Amino acid sequence: MRRHAQIRRYLTAFDTARLPQVFTDVLIIGSGVAALRTALEVAPALRVALVTKSGLTESNSYYAQGGIAAAIAPKDSVESHVADTLATGCGLSDEAVVRQVVEAAPECIRELVDWGADFDKTDGRISVGREGGHSAPRIVHARGDETGKEITSMLLAGVIRNGAIDIYENTFVIDLLAVDGAVVGVLAWHPRHGILIVRAKRTVLATGGLGRVYRETTNPEVATGDGLAMAYRAGAVLSDLEFVQFHPTTLYIAGASRHLISETVRGEGGRLVDKTGSAFMHAYHEMGDLAPRDVVSRAIVDHMRATGATNVFLDLTGLGTGVRERFPGIAKACARFDIDIALDLIPVRPSAHYMVGGVRVDAFGRSSLRHLYAGGEASSTWLHGANRLGSNSLLEGLVYGRVIGRHIAEDLAGASSRGADAGGAPERVYSDATPSTRGELHLPDVRDSLRSLMWRYVGIARNEEDLTEADALIEFWQSYVLDKVFEESVGWELQNMLALGRLMAWAALSRTETRGVHFRSDYPERDDEHWARHVLIARDTEPWFE
Repeated sequence: MRRHAQIRRYLTAFDTARLPQVFTDVLIIGSGVAALRTALEVAPALRVALVTKSGLTESNSYYAQGGIAAAIAPKDSVESHVADTLATGCGLSDEAVVRQVVEAAPECIRELVDWGADFDKTDGRISVGREGGHSAPRIVHARGDETGKEITSMLLAGVIRNGAIDIYENTFVIDLLAVDGAVVGVLAWHPRHGILIVRAKRTVLATGGLGRVYRETTNPEVATGDGLAMAYRAGAVLSDLEFVQFHPTTLYIAGASRHLISETVRGEGGRLVDKTGSAFMHAYHEMGDLAPRDVVSRAIVDHMRATGATNVFLDLTGLGTGVRERFPGIAKACARFDIDIALDLIPVRPSAHYMVGGVRVDAFGRSSLRHLYAGGEASSTWLHGANRLGSNSLLEGLVYGRVIGRHIAEDLAGASSRGADAGGAPERVYSDATPSTRGELHLPDVRDSLRSLMWRYVGIARNEEDLTEADALIEFWQSYVLDKVFEESVGWELQNMLALGRLMAWAALSRTETRGVHFRSDYPERDDEHWARHVLIARDTEPWFE
């Protein structure tokens, strides 16, 4: 039985009776595709507060390069997209959810076009590319490799124009407020107003992923898993935290921030080569450079180890000079290091990219806590199973954003007719968390140590010895960080990252097999007899399986 750290229910002391309060119908935390699509579905019928901890464009959605997977090409089909998603999910995808999302994809594309999305076209028709794991070209993209920017910007414009949506930027949500198992709002911090309460009839977590828990990641600075950690403290069920997808190709320049190199470049003919210029992927998988991401990531790590290299290379030189216009974002990022993608090899290696697991939700996006929903990367719908098929993430955010928005609107309309959620004096919530007097902390050092540990021991390849050591070290760090009461986001983020790092190690220890993105070198085979099931975790319980 693994020991639980003494994780506070709330990270700081407060009393709702003594704090300024904001009231709204629906509170949405985040500003990515899932958050924005939910807001647009709910408003103007209901009042919405959209809260994000940084600027509106700081999200994984905004920086997404690849595109949106949708079976819109004449030679493609929904059934093929379903089959590819299920195959990549390695036996853990929920087929009903897969069909729900995939069948909605063509309509989502039409809706985005109607709203003004400018997708790339060929001869007047929307162009589609191909990525690893897809049996047909079905990746809808915009401005080459700036699909996330195009979609998010378009949705943001709609949100900003909507008079029923109040936007709170640079506002850090510290904790969910819950009364009798129902979420009633959040405790938040604003740089000008300090700590405040946002009361809501329904709350939606669309806080994105947790890539910054790892030393090597494609994710922006904001991706510290805050939504998952606050949901865990509140008692929500989390699912599949062992499944972290590592993107095989990120620009690797020592000392520089990592930059994603979309796998679409391999779909259009780019090759992975080693330091001798030799292509190597066919030695690892029959699909070669278009193998699923987990296969490519492990192959790169194995090949680097075999050749004594710190990286491999992407070779786009065979695609001609037009590759610069086809992938302008990648070309610009590489040019900062004097790399011409049409002429030079691009140094790459894998990085943490996408949290497959998250807050467990049902077909309507509802969590195990009443009145709390989750969408996008913060949620676990069981769409992706043990591995996400490329470009299904923006699609999931769009589909479930609409699903969640519609369900909330219908639910609150029904509640109003029943006389529920009618108001009255809000219940008082308070926390008496007291600051610890034990020692001084250098937060950047603890954060860097955690990220390095997660990369080494809870990364692409895992084993019991490493995971056990990770669990023990994180527990030790938790013992003198989680008892502190911080007054700024850097401390709260670190507490969230420590909580999640240990939960991820627990989940990875529990799953004694290899499946999808979870590779156990000490259990290298898939074990359907014992492990065709999900790992679930909630506060103050041992992991259980379903």
